[in-house]
Amino acid sequence: MKARFTPALFAHAEAVLGQLLRFDHPADAVVSRYFREHRQLGHADRAFVAETVFAVLRRGRSLEARCGEPISDRRLLLVALAVTRGWSQRELAPVLRANEEEWLAAAKAKPEADLAPAVRCDLPDWLYNRLEAQFGAEETLKLAQAVNLPAPLDLRVNTLKTSREALLERLADEGISAVAGPLSPTAVRLREKPALAKHALFLEGAFEVQDEGSQLLGYLLEPKRGEAVVDFCAGAGGKTLLLGALMKNTGRLYAFDVSDKRLAKLKPRLARSGLSNVHPARIEHERDTKIKRLAGKVDRVLVDAPCSGLGTLRRNPDLKWRQSEESVAELTVKQAAILDAAAKMVRPGGRVVYATCSLLTAENDAIVDAFLASHPDFTLTPASAVLAKHGIALDGDLLRLLPHQHNTDGFFAAVLDKKA
Repeated sequence: MKARFTPALFAHAEAVLGQLLRFDHPADAVVSRYFREHRQLGHADRAFVAETVFAVLRRGRSLEARCGEPISDRRLLLVALAVTRGWSQRELAPVLRANEEEWLAAAKAKPEADLAPAVRCDLPDWLYNRLEAQFGAEETLKLAQAVNLPAPLDLRVNTLKTSREALLERLADEGISAVAGPLSPTAVRLREKPALAKHALFLEGAFEVQDEGSQLLGYLLEPKRGEAVVDFCAGAGGKTLLLGALMKNTGRLYAFDVSDKRLAKLKPRLARSGLSNVHPARIEHERDTKIKRLAGKVDRVLVDAPCSGLGTLRRNPDLKWRQSEESVAELTVKQAAILDAAAKMVRPGGRVVYATCSLLTAENDAIVDAFLASHPDFTLTPASAVLAKHGIALDGDLLRLLPHQHNTDGFFAAVLDKKA
C-alpha cells in the first residue's frame, strides 16, 4: 500500500531529517521516537518517511552535490525522491513549488561522472581513502553501491523448536515469500519486509531476525554439548541464542556485556527461545572480576568486538557520518584489550573467535596480526576449513563477508585456537 503523498506527509519527513542530520543519536532510534510521538502516521506513511530520510543518509554527498546552493533539508528530500527513488515531477507536484521545477530538473540531469570519486560513492573522504587503499577504486565503487541499498530481511531458524524446511513451509502457508539462505544452514531470507513482531511464529520462538553473515560466527566457534562458552560482547544476544541452540541447550553459556540496556533486550528473546543454559551478566569492563574468575576454564569465547559498524551501512547509513579516523583509532585500542582478556579465559586446546562488523583492516587483520605476534600459544585456524565441516563453502583463512559479494552485512572473523 502506497502512502498518499501530501504536503503534511512531506513536512513529517522534513522534521525527521532535521533531527537526523544533527547526528546526536543513532538514526533508527530517532525515527522510532518520532513515530511514537506521531501515532497518527499509518504504516504506509511511516514507510515513506523512513525510506526517504534513509535515502538522504545513504546518498548525502552526491545529493548535496546535485542540490546546488543553498542546501536545505527540503531540497535534499526532493532530490532524494527524484534521483534515488525515481519519482517524476508529476508525482512530486503536490509539494513542488513553481520556482523549483527547473532547479529539480537540472539537479536530476547532473551527470554522475562529474562527481569526485568519494562523492560518487557517498562516503566521507577519510573512509573512501581507506577503502580505496584496501580494495582499489573499482571495487570500492561496487562496495559503496551495495551499502547504499537497503539490506534484505534475514531470519535465523531456532533449531530447538523447528527446522528450516518446516519454517519455510509455514511461511509459505501464510503467504510470506521466503527462500533458504545460500550461506548459513539456519538462514531464511524473506522477499519482502512484513511486520513480524506480533507474528505467531515469532512469538513462539521459531525464528529470530538475524543477518545471515552474523550467523556464520556461531559455526566458526563450533560450541559443543556440555561445554563452557562465553559470548563476550553479547549485546542484545542474537549470537548468544545461536550458540545456545548449537550447544543443544546443554553446558554453560555466559552472555557478558557492559550495557544493562542491551542485556535487558536479551530477556524476552531468551524466554521465546526455550534456552535454559544461558547466564547473562553485566560486566564493568574486560578486566571485571567475573572475567578473571573464568581464567583458563572456558572452552570457547566469541568476541564480537565493539567496532565502527561500517559493515552495517545498509542498515545504519548514519554511521559513515558519525564515525571518524579518531573514533576508529580509539576502538582499535579497546579491541586489542578485549581480545587479550578473552584469550586469558580459554583453556589449552580451547578457541577464541575474534569478529567485527567493520570493513577496515585496522579493526580486523591488524588486531589479529598483533595478537598472534604477542600470543605464541595461539594459532590461526583457516576459517574455510572450519566452515566446510558445516557445508559452508567460503574461501580464505579469515572470514571476510562483503555486501556487494555475499549480500550480507560486512563481517570479518578469525579463528584463534590455543595450543593444547
